Amino acid sequence: MASAKRGTIKIGLIQAKAGPDIASNLEKARSFISRAAKKGAKIICLQELFAIPYIAQKEDRGFFRLAEGIPGKNSHFLAQAAKESKVALVGGSFFENDNGKYYNTSLIFDENGRLRAKYRKIHIPNDPNYYEQFYFSSGNLGYVQAELHGIKIAPLICYDQWFPEAARINALKGAQIIFYPTAIGWTREMKKNEPFSAQRWENAMCGHASMNGVYVAAANRVGKEGNIGFWGGSFVADPFGNVVARANSTKEEVLVAEIDLSKVSSSQEGWGFLRNRKPKSYGDLSEI
Repeated sequence: MASAKRGTIKIGLIQAKAGPDIASNLEKARSFISRAAKKGAKIICLQELFAIPYIAQKEDRGFFRLAEGIPGKNSHFLAQAAKESKVALVGGSFFENDNGKYYNTSLIFDENGRLRAKYRKIHIPNDPNYYEQFYFSSGNLGYVQAELHGIKIAPLICYDQWFPEAARINALKGAQIIFYPTAIGWTREMKKNEPFSAQRWENAMCGHASMNGVYVAAANRVGKEGNIGFWGGSFVADPFGNVVARANSTKEEVLVAEIDLSKVSSSQEGWGFLRNRKPKSYGDLSEI
């Protein structure tokens, strides 16, 4: 999958609006995946809960009807979309029903439509307009990686972005790119009181990229849903924490960026953040 040109590869992020018509959301995702593939992207990432509206703005048991198992409509769609466009696909996330246990789940498919990894979101927020703990249990599969033609990638989902341990574990397990399917934005009050929040969000993930020597790619949704105006701004950060591609803040966009995987080893070997760790001194992390 990586080209001969110094280990470069193009990755794509899909930044889209999601409405109440699931069929329309899926068709839009299919179109955008195809567009990213035509731009040369070999690994493409959708946003969190890409096929449905962001349901967690209120607690409503009626929304559990949107959850589905594996296999199901979402997994079938993602497998077919990957196969049709001949790309590896980080399927954003979807509302999973596993025999009455509910998760926010990301599936990764290779270019032949084969399922290569499943990750269930571990860190679940519970705040006004983000009542996710009402819908989702914390993931029980741990942190997972998928190797695609010699490139190891890892999915994390939205609120996982704020926890450095999650990025560090994936880096230690060999991930070269961490994808963050996301659904984050402002309420009117938040935009007034915390106008720095979008920059804080980007800075946090750039820090993960820099401190772990990996690429980070965040695919956010966009548009107004209920009380939230999703702020878009999907981006790719290199292993030194520099943003190398960024989408706009208001419109749907297919963002494609060429990345140089040799920068992963340059960052990790040159700065030594991984090899110079002192794990025996970190015991308090699991005890407090």
